[in-house]
Amino acid sequence: MATEAPPSPTSAADVADGLRAVGYLPEEATALVAYLAAKLGKPVLVEGPAGVGKTELAKALARYLGRELVRLQCYEGLDEAKALYEWNYRKQLLRIQAEAGDKGWSDVQEDIFGEEFLLARPLMSAIASEQPVVLLIDEIDKTDQEFEAMLLEVLSDFQISIPELGRVQSKTHPVVLLTSNNSRELTEALKRRCLYLWLDYPALEHELEIVRMHTPELPETVARKLVEVIGMVRDLDLKKPPSIAESIDWARALLLLGVKDIDAQTFKETLSVIVKHRTDMDVVSERVGLKLAAVDAKPA
Repeated sequence: MATEAPPSPTSAADVADGLRAVGYLPEEATALVAYLAAKLGKPVLVEGPAGVGKTELAKALARYLGRELVRLQCYEGLDEAKALYEWNYRKQLLRIQAEAGDKGWSDVQEDIFGEEFLLARPLMSAIASEQPVVLLIDEIDKTDQEFEAMLLEVLSDFQISIPELGRVQSKTHPVVLLTSNNSRELTEALKRRCLYLWLDYPALEHELEIVRMHTPELPETVARKLVEVIGMVRDLDLKKPPSIAESIDWARALLLLGVKDIDAQTFKETLSVIVKHRTDMDVVSERVGLKLAAVDAKPA
């Protein structure tokens, strides 16, 4: 049976339709940048608050393009060994012990630095893949400038230099997305190599469309009030405003509970679905909860 060929978008509209088909509703700028990334072969730096769909965009692109998603989750202290490659020291030691009696050190040294002793990490896996992939470098702002400098060769030439083996060049061209929660300023050298996309919390109608896509059985009036209340919560000064994923989780919870309206009592009982800090819960209960209670108290 013949394998269906992966899609090859010819316009930003194709990308928008493709992303919608796999459950991601992009705005016009998002679809355009994703299309340019696929066609120009340039990485995309996606910045914005936590929880606005940056990581989900990479996952959706992988589903739409029919590619494997290779993900590098960044964190403070991430180094080349965990991002690029490292040598399998145990296997090398076993080879040295097995051949030490028969060969000189120079022969053994040349033997133990072959590809069979190399442990590929996410960046190298994406570069060396036989099939094109989507490479997600998630939360790049959690690393330091030294790590960014190491990335420049990968993002510019899609190659990795290994002193013992030489250069490993890409066999296929990955679509690369770097995400940042904007917790620190990234270097100009990194930004120059990337297309740029800023993702913010969606407008009310756009988020309503997202919620309706994931919970079509939820009554329209409940879904609309949900996104209105979410907007009110995000306007407060919170440690962690609710993400789009938490909007969807709340919609699913309300659907499961058979809720017909979001009144003050329902809001109080389900608040923990969208607010995840104790101090935030106090603020939200006081500000938004009281508004809903005031609305409930009005005569019909």
